[in-house]
Amino acid sequence: MELRLEKETALIEAILYLEADPLDKAALIRISGLAGEAVERALANLEDRYGREDSGVALSRIGGGIMIAPKKEYWELLKERYGKKNEARLSRAAMETLSIIAYSQPVTQSEIKAIRGVSADNMIRLLIEKGLIREAGKKDVPGKPIQYGTTREFLKLFRLESIADLPKLNESEIERFELIGQD
Repeated sequence: MELRLEKETALIEAILYLEADPLDKAALIRISGLAGEAVERALANLEDRYGREDSGVALSRIGGGIMIAPKKEYWELLKERYGKKNEARLSRAAMETLSIIAYSQPVTQSEIKAIRGVSADNMIRLLIEKGLIREAGKKDVPGKPIQYGTTREFLKLFRLESIADLPKLNESEIERFELIGQD
């Protein structure tokens, strides 16, 4: 039985290592051909193994999926080199637009403009191209403007399991967020 658990754990570890995106339990079951209980045992075994001090990686739960990623304390040291995409970093304007979308989603382009005080057309195009935001529906008002929300790629980039894991805004940040477009 122990040998079997070791092989199941090794198989799940290899799958997680080879995948660039987080996988949910159903995908791990489908890819590995293992039963759900075996996948659960293998994941628990990996969490124990990676939880030791001599491991630089951990199982990260991101956007409803699981992936192998550097432990947070090491990620802070490594993200400058390994956290970058091949493309340039996001500009301050793009980060500001992305923050507004993340905290206010679903949100329309005109609502983003009202908060930022400037047009967000180019930033929205850029964020869609990078896969960080997507169309999340249409607002039920005249003209039916498109609403935007974040993607799984956004969660992966910022190492969040869900939007609920975004840092909480304090009172002054909330006020600044609301006052930007109210001149």
